[in-house]
Amino acid sequence: MSSRFLARLAESHEVVTRVQLFRTDGSVLDLEHTGGAVTVDRGQAIRRTCTATCADLSVIPRTPADKLATYGARLRISRGVAFGDGSQELVPLGVFRLDSVDGDLTEGPVTLQGKSLEACIADDKFTQVWTATGTVVGAVTALITRSLPDADVISTITDGPIGARTFDIEADPWAGAQEIAAAAGAEVYTNADGVFVIAEMPDLLTAVPVWAVEAGEGGVYVTGNRAMASDGVFNGVLARGENVYEGVPPVSYLATDSDPGSPTYWDGPYGRRPMFYSSSTLVSLAACQQAATLKLAAARAPNATGDFTSLPNPALEPGDVLRVSHPDGSRELHQVASFRVPLDEGGDFPIATISAKEDG
Repeated sequence: MSSRFLARLAESHEVVTRVQLFRTDGSVLDLEHTGGAVTVDRGQAIRRTCTATCADLSVIPRTPADKLATYGARLRISRGVAFGDGSQELVPLGVFRLDSVDGDLTEGPVTLQGKSLEACIADDKFTQVWTATGTVVGAVTALITRSLPDADVISTITDGPIGARTFDIEADPWAGAQEIAAAAGAEVYTNADGVFVIAEMPDLLTAVPVWAVEAGEGGVYVTGNRAMASDGVFNGVLARGENVYEGVPPVSYLATDSDPGSPTYWDGPYGRRPMFYSSSTLVSLAACQQAATLKLAAARAPNATGDFTSLPNPALEPGDVLRVSHPDGSRELHQVASFRVPLDEGGDFPIATISAKEDG
């Protein structure tokens, strides 16, 4: 994504979108579509979902051969801008497993729906007992490639050992991958390119804002809302690990909100509201500390949230930090939690954020 792309978003521009259908027979169709959207939500196990509508009735599988080519097919969706000089720039919105195709056989339109590739791991439930061992990256990668042998997996974390973790028949492998990643204080998800990523959540206090959402002339701010809540908000996480199988003694770590200026300060008026997390993958104090810190960031997040509508930016990722300037001149830093990118020019672009903080 270029700086020219971001600047163009705030200007009047032509929206360019692309929906490609990759069929299992090797054919690739560029679908002329009339609408749809991609929803991205960090709070969901399957981060990305999509809907696209098109007029091409041939997409509806009718024969056994059509069905073979459609079941297991994938969608690749992109959105971008035209610059007015004949050039374009598109950014990916996701790679999706095609889950449904539905439409009137004579008039259409045809609606396609899909989920990002985490769904392939989640749906491939264990049919026999599985034991994860070794390191965080190795164990997570093994769970992913068990279902998708050709999957791309990248890691940006410092790898570390885990305690053996045995998963029973019918257990969810994707939930297992998330549990193992937590032992390194990390998340695992697919990005907009369909690549599986093992990474730490960016720190709001140190991350560089990727986009300015500003009110006024030349800005992309449309509307904004701020909220605070205490329901479901915890200010401490006790992470515990015990691995009888490997003879590892119990280990634990309590992470708390230690900022006296925070409304959820552990020793402040909010009171102490701990939550608890345990896993046999946690076999060291460091692993417990990383897991507790990761879980605490999520547990504290709803205490300060924002919902904004701006001009669409398809290049955002959950965890990105935004600098938001409100019409009254106040400025805040927000971390992206979820958003919805329309596949037409007139659609709204709502962004839900977490961890709001004043920007000095």
